[in-house]
Amino acid sequence: MTEYGYFLSCEEFTPAELIDQARRAQQAGFTRLAISDHFHPWNDAQGNSAFVWSMIGALSQAVGLPVTTLVTCPTVRLHPAVTAQAAATSSVLLGGRFTLGVGTGEALNEHIHGDRWPSFEERADMLEEAVEVMRKLFSGDQVSHRGRHYTVDNARLYTAPDGPLPVLVSGFGPKAARLAGRIGDGFVTMTPDADLVGAFREGGGEGKKVVGGVKVCWSSNRDKAVDVVHRLWPTELLPGELAQVLPTPAHFEQASLLVTRDMVADTVTCGDDVEKHVETIRAYTRAGFDEVYVGQIGPDQEVFFDAYRELVLPALHR
Repeated sequence: MTEYGYFLSCEEFTPAELIDQARRAQQAGFTRLAISDHFHPWNDAQGNSAFVWSMIGALSQAVGLPVTTLVTCPTVRLHPAVTAQAAATSSVLLGGRFTLGVGTGEALNEHIHGDRWPSFEERADMLEEAVEVMRKLFSGDQVSHRGRHYTVDNARLYTAPDGPLPVLVSGFGPKAARLAGRIGDGFVTMTPDADLVGAFREGGGEGKKVVGGVKVCWSSNRDKAVDVVHRLWPTELLPGELAQVLPTPAHFEQASLLVTRDMVADTVTCGDDVEKHVETIRAYTRAGFDEVYVGQIGPDQEVFFDAYRELVLPALHR
């Protein structure tokens, strides 16, 4: 049975707002939380970018829900050994209810040290080695590693996970889906694409978890909701690999001029039509997803949680 979680956007909301949303999500009947990991927002209108590991520590003390990163890049901005320590501590704080979602990253977040931004093939190779390093460290044993991309010298996590720490691998195409099937404990992708799920299963993901997410804008005024999405999240509709290669929020703002208001209205679920919200989420269930995380765009968080508690989540469970 598919589980429904709430997606916390570090790019759009302050740390205090994220904690409040997590509490409201638990009260509304969402059973899990996911949280983004960004150094920059996608554009200046979003206006935030909290450090995810601090947020997870705070969430562990505020709510009792499992938490998943959607997703962390453990290859450039942070060394995989440092990411492993952060993930292990998060797992301990959450009593084992933490899942590490990882991906090959975006230049937007990973270019900040001035490193060259590699091709997808090289980034995928880096991610595979990073996952190997982190799994070794999660054991709590002393680890030395000499690889193509990373060196670890006599490192040991003294605060190690008490039991398995699942690693989910993100992907948006068949190559990444097959990589997730081979090296991950599950697959993360943001569209309800049954073919991608099939590629993941064929690549070694049979019996493993599939996780997705979708952003909506619940509002009694659909036109206003479309305007909110067009202002804050036009980046969701950018084509191709732009999201992976553009380096700054200003570049995303320039590219977002390609995204029209009509494109948002046709693509993003806006307004207060319960059946449209239900069908948007059910598309993931039909495609074989085990967990779906819903994020509310904009300031109307209270009405969103009320509507999902009273109308949408009960309909999905029926």
